[in-house]
Amino acid sequence: MFLSREDARAICERLLSNSRADGCEIEISGGAEQNLRFARGEATTNAALARVSFRISSHVDRRIGSVSVSSLEESELLAALSRSEAIARSLPQDPDYVAPLGPQNYSAASRYDEGTAALRLNDLADWARLVIEEGERRSVETFGCAAAGRRFHALATSEGLFAYDRVSEAEMSATARDKADGWSGWAGDNQFFVSRFDAAEVARRACEKAAQAAPPRDLEPGEYTVVFEPAAVAELAHWLVSSLNARAADEGRSFFSGKGGGTRLFERLFDEKLTIRSDPGDALAPESPIGQEGVPHRPRLWIDRGALTSLYRARAYAQRVGDEAVPHPRSFRMEGGQASLADMIGSVRRGVLVTRLWYSNMLDPRGLLLTGLTRDGNFLIENGKLAGPARNMRFNQSLAHLFARIEALGPSERTWSAIRDEGAAAAPPMLVEKFCFSSRSSGV
Repeated sequence: MFLSREDARAICERLLSNSRADGCEIEISGGAEQNLRFARGEATTNAALARVSFRISSHVDRRIGSVSVSSLEESELLAALSRSEAIARSLPQDPDYVAPLGPQNYSAASRYDEGTAALRLNDLADWARLVIEEGERRSVETFGCAAAGRRFHALATSEGLFAYDRVSEAEMSATARDKADGWSGWAGDNQFFVSRFDAAEVARRACEKAAQAAPPRDLEPGEYTVVFEPAAVAELAHWLVSSLNARAADEGRSFFSGKGGGTRLFERLFDEKLTIRSDPGDALAPESPIGQEGVPHRPRLWIDRGALTSLYRARAYAQRVGDEAVPHPRSFRMEGGQASLADMIGSVRRGVLVTRLWYSNMLDPRGLLLTGLTRDGNFLIENGKLAGPARNMRFNQSLAHLFARIEALGPSERTWSAIRDEGAAAAPPMLVEKFCFSSRSSGV
């Protein structure tokens, strides 16, 4: 269920007025979404979803009790408020206690569009039709999911804070497979503004990658020159950004920990081509103005031309060390360069073009060692040309080494990512050397 700013504020004020605790926080999130799944030339399922959830936290003598409830019934909300107070009184005092935030100044963010919020099932069916028809033209089977909706997030405290953010979203992920079911291609798009969403381009890219006459080749594990498309780069960069934790760095549990203690802030750790930022005002991947615990997101450089410039820090840890609270970024932009994807492929004597990654996991935070698999569109590159499809591979790769030897970057673009965490990402295509494929994968 989607609540307006006025409705969310009114509910928060009623609950806060009934609080008997030393302090209180009310967090509301919800939204409405429609989706349509399709496979083998026809729609398979569709759904319309609406949800709303409350998290009520009561502060009593340096103790916090929290209760979550999914209801708009006032009696249930008041009961949850009472339970949160009882829980708080039953707990020991928290040595890392932080009081509720007072009023904050939030940056403006452009993530909501009435045209996108007004999308309906017939619009999703039109997008799916484009994929299905493109698959028929290229003689490949098509599968995918189209979705559109809007969400909101509101936060209020007994100290006078009220924050509200809303976001609209249109997205589609499409997979195409050849008739022999031995090869697949993929493309996706995710946008806050439907005017920027291009279903026809998603259809073209997915089906073009799948429509391969040559059988896929098995490559030997080893180090390869690799051209990553933006969706794959965004996933790699996501794991790097997620590792920028100040507490882990201070405590020696991170790649960003200093050898003699402290952190590696302001050290040049990566290639000078690497810059990652987050900003509520970003044109491609705007961050939410409201960060974790209500701390405002500000325009921030995380990595500047290869140098570490920021780490995120929760309020409790910031209080302990006497430093600034910095919320974890959910959205980011990795800055790009001037090379085109065709230029990168043309410069490779022998290597691999990777469309996207999946099932990625961090194995070693100290070394930024990431594992995962390629998926839906590997191609062998020989003498500057795509020589044909190549089967998927598992990789084990240090992100520290990967981002320290960037050969070229293309223009940054908004990407679809399966690990958005309700955020957005923008990334460029990227050419790197000595990327480690550790074993073959039989999946397509």
